[in-house]
Amino acid sequence: MRTSIGTAAAALATALLVVACTDAGSRTASPDVPPATLGAIRLVAYTGCDDMLAGLREATVKNVGPWGIGPGQIFTATGRSADGRMTADAKSAVPGYSTTNVHEAGVDEPDLVKTDGERIITYARGVLRVVDAASRKVTAGLRLVPADKGYAPANLLVHGDRALVLFTEGGMVPFGDRAMRPAARPGPQYTLVDLKEMKILASMATAGSHVDARMIGSTVRIVVRSQPEIAFTHQPGPDEPEAELIRRNQEIVRAAPVDAWLPTWEITGPRRATTKHKVACERVRHPRQYSGTSMLTVHTVELEAGFDGDEPISVAADGDTVYATPTSMYVTSNPRWGFRNGMIDDTPPPPPTLTPATPVTPAGTDLPATPGASGSAVAPGQTGATVTPGGNASAVAPGQTGAPVTPGGDGSTVAPKDPPSTPPAEKIEPSDDPSMPSLLPKPTATMTPTPPDASPAPTLTSTPAPSAATPSASPSWTPSGAPNATAAPEPPEQTEVHRFDISGAGVPEYVASGAVPGRLLNHYALSEYEGNLRIATTTFDGAGVATGRRSSAVYVLDAGTLSKVGEVTGLGAGERIYSVRFIGPVGYLVTFRQVDPLYTLDLRDPAAPKVTGELKITGFSAYLHPAGDGRLIGVGQEASEEGRTLGTQISLFDVSDPAKPARLARFHQEKSGSEAEWDPHAFLYWPATGLAMLPLGSWGGHTDDYRTAALVLKVTDDSITSRGTITHPKEKSPKGFAPATPTIQRCLIVGDTLWTLSDSGLKASDATTLADRSWIPFTG
Repeated sequence: MRTSIGTAAAALATALLVVACTDAGSRTASPDVPPATLGAIRLVAYTGCDDMLAGLREATVKNVGPWGIGPGQIFTATGRSADGRMTADAKSAVPGYSTTNVHEAGVDEPDLVKTDGERIITYARGVLRVVDAASRKVTAGLRLVPADKGYAPANLLVHGDRALVLFTEGGMVPFGDRAMRPAARPGPQYTLVDLKEMKILASMATAGSHVDARMIGSTVRIVVRSQPEIAFTHQPGPDEPEAELIRRNQEIVRAAPVDAWLPTWEITGPRRATTKHKVACERVRHPRQYSGTSMLTVHTVELEAGFDGDEPISVAADGDTVYATPTSMYVTSNPRWGFRNGMIDDTPPPPPTLTPATPVTPAGTDLPATPGASGSAVAPGQTGATVTPGGNASAVAPGQTGAPVTPGGDGSTVAPKDPPSTPPAEKIEPSDDPSMPSLLPKPTATMTPTPPDASPAPTLTSTPAPSAATPSASPSWTPSGAPNATAAPEPPEQTEVHRFDISGAGVPEYVASGAVPGRLLNHYALSEYEGNLRIATTTFDGAGVATGRRSSAVYVLDAGTLSKVGEVTGLGAGERIYSVRFIGPVGYLVTFRQVDPLYTLDLRDPAAPKVTGELKITGFSAYLHPAGDGRLIGVGQEASEEGRTLGTQISLFDVSDPAKPARLARFHQEKSGSEAEWDPHAFLYWPATGLAMLPLGSWGGHTDDYRTAALVLKVTDDSITSRGTITHPKEKSPKGFAPATPTIQRCLIVGDTLWTLSDSGLKASDATTLADRSWIPFTG
């Protein structure tokens, strides 16, 4: 008996739905795309500090420029498929509260708010608060940042009565009656809080920049990127040659001590004593070739035990994206993406001056909600949420008429040709073979040039694994003005991948490294499944992002060695990836430039992945979310045929037959955008009731005509309709440099209550009617 790919994908899609809950054919590649070369990049350990210093000096010298390391300042791109096999009955196990919308089941990601169904824990405006979901009152609060510096952002990871507050933008974190001193280069700070006693247990400050973090059980893995602390003190004269500046800086690098490269961190314990640490030389690994300009460090923090057991490991490599399963952590980097010509200011902002952590008493008028006449907490002078019910698929934000906008000379957005309403469901004819054979021609490795005035042939390369992996190394940068700086062409762009085994509770074990052509969009472009890693990238030619030719591909790597197993290339010629979702043996990929091709990929044979279906519609989906058997929700933007964005678009796709993906329904709000387009944590789908919730910002013809709300949609098997919007009250007289705003950032479900979060407070609404239940302002 053969298993249908649609059935397998549906089972895994159901598993993904439950993640957010907890129980109480082929075508020839585009001629613009060169054949891909992949290979393993094995990491090795240094024999000692002398070996490490010699290697790092030599590598860094090759990458030093007239003004320091690299051609300019360095920046990184930022910017978070379950393997379990659950049947459709798992939907009946959906209980009473939602959790963070994460990529992998069992792997938590940092976010603004967490809940266990009884408590809602959130950080906003410098205060960590605990709200009792039943009474809808603040039961505890702890100020971590002074009120005038409350804009400092932070995320949370929570396990039991332990909360880790991640200040990823750098600066200081308080402890007791004093604040920790900032590092010479302000870096991320991590504060462990006892939620029961509402006090800080310990804090860790690291030099460098935060990449990402993941939590499995009570164990948190934190990935930090650091650069060598080398002071290039020479003051150049007005006529000093660039080559001389490079020579001087190279001499500075050759004289730098090993400590300039070793990652460091500080821990402040319960007695306010601060201890300094650095990674030991024998715990640093490196690939055969590396730049020496970046170090990647993985810290392990057990929330129940604190920071004391942390024994980090480091890799002489860069990092910008983290993806994890319950047993593996992958860190990727794009060496060329890290360097751009020109002076780009990457210096972190000055750290905020922090006051001692002060427990905030929930009694009185400080943090708790103010009782209203109905018994619900309503801010004085406020009427509560504005709810706009709707029975069609086009909700209108408060104050808007929803009428099409007429093009004018004021730069207003052009309305789409089709009205913002739900189109009739398209009749779907299933394929004849339930195992979904490819309807496209048989795979071929031949590349046929396409005339400029002809459309590309609808075929895609499918390449089986080579007999042996070809080693690949990081491209090195030749400094401007250096000898032979323009002699060699720029190396092809590639993404390096490093895998660590995190199946145990202790120190992660390095497994393997590899590389693929192109660059990632985000961690959703990675997926481990049945011993293989699937990775989707977009490749740009040397002309650059704006003008260069581009196309996308999906590569399958052996998870044990990260050597290539198979690939499918030539996707979306002239376009780049906007969203990716892997669900079991199926992949979904959206590319965009003027229209939005949604590709469905058959990944059952990892050595011969293939495209099985393609749907072209206007606009694009920036995030894809499973919505039950054979259904996929896309969150993005509608666009004109010329590629001009026209406002938020939520699409419901029928992917039950991967050979014939179709859009069944859509919601469109003109002149609007949603945080969920770039941060999936802002999207919530509640399968028990079919509700989909996300923040929505909309604007009119004036610069001050901007409104925010939480948009609530009803998603059925073949339709999307608006249930209404929820808003938060505005402050009458906002004060300070960055005052709190009523912009809703997150939605969550606890029982029959829909909670919405903004900097201003938490609002509780009836999950069925959206009527106000309580407003908890964040004051004090």
